[in-house]
Amino acid sequence: QVQLVESGGGLVQAGDSLRLSCAASGLTFRWYTLGWFRQAPDKQREIVATLAWTDDTAYADSVKGRFTISRDNAKNILYLQMDSLKPEDTAVYYCATATARFVVPNDRAGFGSWGQGTQVTVSS
Repeated sequence: QVQLVESGGGLVQAGDSLRLSCAASGLTFRWYTLGWFRQAPDKQREIVATLAWTDDTAYADSVKGRFTISRDNAKNILYLQMDSLKPEDTAVYYCATATARFVVPNDRAGFGSWGQGTQVTVSS
């Protein structure tokens, strides 16, 4: 059974940095497209960044230049480095994996395994 555990969230001030981690068990990250999502109160869960199994990356316009998605294949850990945080980044952040190996989902529906999330709060 796939399990994903996020960590690294916290309360920070605008301009600070955080590094989120997502540790996986039950699968090997290397051959799966991975993603970070976030959900603010009363808002839809949205894509933050994706890392395809081909190593191509994609970012939401709102985080381009500030966030970096990466993986450690040996440890099966996905990372999200967040710099220059803004209050609008406040949300619960989730990691997810695609439903199968060697595919690149076009939207959230293509990600089938989810962690429980880690809270990121950015104060002004």
